[in-house]
Amino acid sequence: MNIQEMKTLVCKTIDEHRDEIIALGESIFKEPELGYKEHKTVKKVKAALDKLELPYESEIGLTGIVAKLPGKEHKGTIAIMGELDAVVCPGHPYADPDTGAAHACGHFAQIAATIGAAMGLKYSGVAQMLDGDMEFWATPAEEAGEVEWRKSLIDEGKISFLGGKQEMIKLGYLDHIDAALMIHSTSGPNCAVATTSNGFVAKYVKYIGKEAHAGGAPHLGINALNAANLGLMAVNAQRETFKNDDTIRVHPIITKGGNLVNVVPADVRIETYVRGKTMPGVLDASVKVNRAFEAGAMAVGAQVEIVEVPGYMPRRNDENFNKIFEENLNILVGPEHVQHLGHMGGCSDFGDVQHLVPAIHPYIGGMIGGGHASDFAVQDPEMAYVTAAKSMAMTAIDLLANGCEKLLELKKDFVPVYKNREEYLAAWAQLMGE
Repeated sequence: MNIQEMKTLVCKTIDEHRDEIIALGESIFKEPELGYKEHKTVKKVKAALDKLELPYESEIGLTGIVAKLPGKEHKGTIAIMGELDAVVCPGHPYADPDTGAAHACGHFAQIAATIGAAMGLKYSGVAQMLDGDMEFWATPAEEAGEVEWRKSLIDEGKISFLGGKQEMIKLGYLDHIDAALMIHSTSGPNCAVATTSNGFVAKYVKYIGKEAHAGGAPHLGINALNAANLGLMAVNAQRETFKNDDTIRVHPIITKGGNLVNVVPADVRIETYVRGKTMPGVLDASVKVNRAFEAGAMAVGAQVEIVEVPGYMPRRNDENFNKIFEENLNILVGPEHVQHLGHMGGCSDFGDVQHLVPAIHPYIGGMIGGGHASDFAVQDPEMAYVTAAKSMAMTAIDLLANGCEKLLELKKDFVPVYKNREEYLAAWAQLMGE
């Protein structure tokens, strides 16, 4: 069977399981969970893998899963990835009433499409015609929120990074992977291949003041909220010093503003990212942001503690890999519906993967509303779930057919930023000043 015949058969098989794929995605959509807490979602993924009779390992980086589908030969291995977690968006109609978690980013569709690709490759028998192996990853905690809580997990030794893919890299799961692929959902009728996006470091900041009666004796207190407000204004005063080419973004939130309205605030907390196109640019901005927060404390005589946590490295989509994927998109949706994106301001722990192996993060349409917004939802299930699954399965065939010829070409032409896991971990330690 030639490549085109294999693709036709896989797509036909995915169509036969269309309702099952969509039902999985919709079920995950309606029960959103935050990062490193995706227990209901994990049960759904496990049930799908059990039905597929694919062996898997779970509880990787707390909640991650890796399932394996071998080919007839083992000349290379690719990973097809989806993400388990939701964002905090309490205004979303399907937001969890207790946590505010909502699938306002499309990860539910990623997981469904990943399982859909596995269905197509397994049930069709095409996997056994390929010359390499496939792994299907359900990764935790791509949305790097709840920074202070995740730092507590780091302090307890349960994780080392904010992001689940970073944890899986640290644990060695990427060591044997030759290329990685995942899709991301987007609004509208079009799909897109991507180039680069920002990386970041995360911080949580604690201002410590002195409590006193806010009405009767404020002069006896030290107002940590005033210190925080001055620190935030000082951050804003740094913005004109950020180079346009670095695409720096700093967007803090106050997560605690004090304890009681009639007590001078003595415990005020902030979380923020410092994002940028390059890690040197991020680190330069990070120093300025720290200096600004410190200035706020100094102005009113408060204390400040700044804790920095490794964020994500910038995304760098592999150009040759993009071309292979785009050829399949052209078949599925037509070239008039395939866009080419420039640099993007968002971040993903998939950027860390892309520093080690050739990997791409294209976008599949079919959604409506804004990302991370309360109106985000599926508009076109066929595009969001089924086309997404087909695009990844077809690309897997391209990479693993004919002796893994295209996969081996990708590897030969790819220049990694870090040659191995050890270099990667050492780089993060150096970036964070450890």
